[in-house]
Amino acid sequence: MRWLSLFSLALSATGALAAKAPGKKTPEERFQLYHNKALSSSPVKLADASYRELTSTPRDYSVAVLLTAMDSRYGCQLCREFQPEWELLARSWTNGDRKGESRVVFGTLDFGDGRDVFMSLGLQTAPVLFFFPPSTGPHAAASSEPVRYDFSGGAQAADVVHNWLSKQLPDRPHPPIKRPINWMRWISTFVVLSGTLTACSVAWPYVLPVIQSRTVWAAITLISILLFTSGHMFNHIRNVPYVAGDGKGGISYFASGFQNQYGLETQIVAAMYGVLALSSISLAIKVPRMTDPRNQGIAFAAWFGVLFVVYSLLLSIFRGKNPGYTLSLPPFM
Repeated sequence: MRWLSLFSLALSATGALAAKAPGKKTPEERFQLYHNKALSSSPVKLADASYRELTSTPRDYSVAVLLTAMDSRYGCQLCREFQPEWELLARSWTNGDRKGESRVVFGTLDFGDGRDVFMSLGLQTAPVLFFFPPSTGPHAAASSEPVRYDFSGGAQAADVVHNWLSKQLPDRPHPPIKRPINWMRWISTFVVLSGTLTACSVAWPYVLPVIQSRTVWAAITLISILLFTSGHMFNHIRNVPYVAGDGKGGISYFASGFQNQYGLETQIVAAMYGVLALSSISLAIKVPRMTDPRNQGIAFAAWFGVLFVVYSLLLSIFRGKNPGYTLSLPPFM
């Protein structure tokens, strides 16, 4: 009986040592081991063996693992774009849950460190994000199989993946993402604003007279009126061509029909409207103020001639766009 007791004691000791042997850790021991690693550097950098150990069953914790390929030889642009957001998410979550109340471990397995895992999973693309739910405990899922995140929309922001993970972890803490302060952005913004305010204060005495000039505002108003009355907005809305071919190897500057026009046609009509406006203003304001009768007569004849000829040309253009238009003036009949 004494030998039997000693034999039972030896078996118990051997079983205890086997339980403490590498690869035989309990789920709690595995969680504490990798959670402590994450507290110093999150996400935890994994290899083939550590990946299998962390994701092995039974487990009473969750695992979020990113399988990526960061080496430039693989040309994974999506991996390089998503990696900073993934690291930000893992750091924010781990630092916000230092006690491990959410029972989540974040890890990263690069292709260079986990070729066997990539091959066993049959993965031919990267990145791949897996979420392993608990298989035992109060939060155990119906299936211990991992849930895969969809990267079909391209690299996602950390906030989007955070929302996805939060849905996989109901009734548990969801630490928010805390982005580091972008000091260079703040400094650049301050420098730009300071330079802008300085330039405005220096140039203000020179800019103010221009802003208050009635001539400048009159010119802007007239130009705007000429542009919009000639069909500038029509061109932008309809996206009309600038010019078109006439079917004979030449160029057509005017479109047929009152409902059609070309971009260059708008500019030509606007210029003609401008000349007509200038002629009318000169005949109404400038010419009557001239004191020399001879010069006044010459100016009147010149401006009236310009007004008559340009208006005749404008009527001919209207008649060319629509043959039913009856008005005309010489010399463009």
